[in-house]
Amino acid sequence: MSEYATDALVEADWLQEHLEDPQLRIVEVDENPALYAEAHIPGAIGLDWQRDLQDAVRRDFLGPEDFSALLSRHGIGDEHTIVLYGDRNNWFAAYTYWYLKYYGHDAVRLLNGPREKWIADGRPTTTAAPSHPPASFTAKPGDESIRARRDDVLAALERDIELVDVRSPAEFTGEILSPAGYEQEGAQRPGHIPGARSIPWSQAVKEDGTFKSAAELRELYGPKGVLDAEEVIAYCRIGERSAHTWFVLHELLGKERVRNYDGSWTEWGSLVGVPIALGPEEG
Repeated sequence: MSEYATDALVEADWLQEHLEDPQLRIVEVDENPALYAEAHIPGAIGLDWQRDLQDAVRRDFLGPEDFSALLSRHGIGDEHTIVLYGDRNNWFAAYTYWYLKYYGHDAVRLLNGPREKWIADGRPTTTAAPSHPPASFTAKPGDESIRARRDDVLAALERDIELVDVRSPAEFTGEILSPAGYEQEGAQRPGHIPGARSIPWSQAVKEDGTFKSAAELRELYGPKGVLDAEEVIAYCRIGERSAHTWFVLHELLGKERVRNYDGSWTEWGSLVGVPIALGPEEG
């Protein structure tokens, strides 16, 4: 039995043994979408997090009809188990996992380890894109219990809801607006949401990008009061790193009431009239 609260993870050995399973759909979602063409797991479908998964007009992800159409034309149906992976220790793979859960697809797993580890371990790759016949995927009504919006965050400031800022310490304190190379994803103002705990997402994984043990994860979040809080809202800059932390807290540690604020700092740091704090966390 897994040491984690759910069976949300699959190991590389298991996936390699099931590459030909017709009930599986493997999906790669990278921060750098160009990597997919260079090499990917045999049979993996490549999705571009920005072009495919984001609305072209609104600053939001796809609505249920467009999301259903996207997956259907890639040969992903309601009957398939989806296994996700990607670069950067599964940033956008975790985001897509959360996205699928939001739209009610429970048969989804995350590979324990990023594409870099799969390749470094000498596991099979290809440059050939798969050819799956069209399928029928149906997105269910969005599960708002796992998604936070700006008004939810404002309300959280007055309630027993723990805010977890998963960005780097320099972003949290306001030393920088965004990491080098991501200036296009910056906000108007630096800092963090008052009362938020600083727990960088990267502390949840080992050097090779696989997740730390459940005991190690409890040691990371427990002393900050996150595991005992009535509810938790995680945020980052654009919602992908906080989806990774949502996955850790909700799926690996079994914390029931956890939401991802995907508007994150690019929204909060540009809003008029909301409180912003600078410097290290209080308390």
